[in-house]
Formats: sequence, structure tokens, C-alpha cells
Amino acid sequence: MGLVPIDFHTHVSSPEDPGDESGFKAVVFAATMTLKAAATALERDDDLTIWGVGCHPAWLRAQKAFDLATFEQLLQRTAYVSEVGLDGKSRVASDVQWEILQQVLSVLRREPRIVSLHCHNAVGDVLRALRQTPTRGVMLHWWQGTPDETRLALDLGCFFSMNADSVLRTDLLDIIPISRILTETDHPAGNEFDGPTRRPGDVLSVEQALGKHYGLEAPEIRKQLWRSLNQLVLDTGVAHLLPEGIAARLATVER
Repeated sequence: MGLVPIDFHTHVSSPEDPGDESGFKAVVFAATMTLKAAATALERDDDLTIWGVGCHPAWLRAQKAFDLATFEQLLQRTAYVSEVGLDGKSRVASDVQWEILQQVLSVLRREPRIVSLHCHNAVGDVLRALRQTPTRGVMLHWWQGTPDETRLALDLGCFFSMNADSVLRTDLLDIIPISRILTETDHPAGNEFDGPTRRPGDVLSVEQALGKHYGLEAPEIRKQLWRSLNQLVLDTGVAHLLPEGIAARLATVER
């Protein structure tokens, strides 16, 4: 049982389709856009896919339908919250987005989960929210902050999930230690130039770019990503919520 790639943030088109997960050959953190989609996805029993509870800040219908009690109920069934956060170009009013994010972070402060935060054109506000409500297990997805914002996020304990686009920001990689870097596709948006075979879980190009930047061979990059996942699991105490295939592989990871 080898250590397969890890896609820490992606979107799967049809959580109802049992064929979606079977061919990934990777650990996949599958974000959902709405609580309704999360409820459907969490009915599944996948060996290597972790389904998130999400309320996308750029989706008006998702934000309108958000219900805190429903979010808390769904949270009991997963180790992962995604996709939540703030979006500076959303049609949703910024104060509405902020209120929902504050509610989510307040719950996660009491019941930590691995959480993937959306911060498109809203990096400063997301970091402000994290300062106000410190939360364990935070992954900043498709990170595009400035060097100063990156340093602040590091101080807040955040991890950074990088796709084929964001991994080109070598000025940020110079600041972030490899132990805080994670791989993602953000399929289908984040890997749109990967050609017709692109799919969730295909993070090999990101692993290769990280290996080149940090001077590490591919197997060591893969091991480090699993160590980072293990750290997130320990930080949040969600081992009991992991699919069996992921838990079994984590048990083989050297600390």
C-alpha cells in the first residue's frame, strides 16, 4: 500500500455518481459548493475521498441557503470543511459573506476540522477573520497573497494549497517552508490548461515543481505531503472521521 498523491482541494462534478471516485488513484479532498450538495456527498462511503461541507462565497444561492444548524449537523460526519471563505468579486454582499464565515469559524474553533478557505480578492479580510477567530487546520486554497500576507498567514499557523498556477509564485515558495505546502488541482478551474485528461487528484506537475524549487526528489515530496496531512489530522483531532484507506496509509507515515 503505497503513498498515493494528495489533492487537498478539488471539485467533483457529480457526488451522486459512484464511478467518480474510483479512478482517481489519489487521496481527494472534494469540496462542495452548498450544504445541500454536502448532504448528498456525505451519503457516500469512499475509500480515498474526503467530502467537505461547503458554502461557496461566490455562489449567491449557497449563501442564501446557509443554515448554521444544518452546517453543524453535517460537520459531525466529515473531517473536512470546504469550500468556505470570502470572495472580493462575489455578487454576495461582503457583510453577508463575513457573517457566514464568522459563524463557520466560531464552530470550527470549538470543533476543529481541516478547512480549505477561499480568499479570492479577499486575502486581507480572510486573514483578519482568522486573527479574530483563531482556528486550527486552516488551508489557504490557491494562495495568491503578498509576501507580507504570506508571513502573517504563517504566523497564524496556516497551510497553503498550491495548484499548477500558484506554484509558479516562487517568491512565495521562498518564504513558505515545505512543511506548510500542500498540493491541489482545484479541478476544473485550477487545472484548465492541463488538457483533456485533467482530473481531480492529478497533482504530479505540482509535486514536480515543488521538488525542483525545494531541491527534493519526487518520493521525498510525496512523503512530506503525507507528513503534512498527518500534522493537520493531529492538530484537528479528526482521525476518527477519516476514510479507512486514508487512515491506513497515514499509519505508515514516519513522523
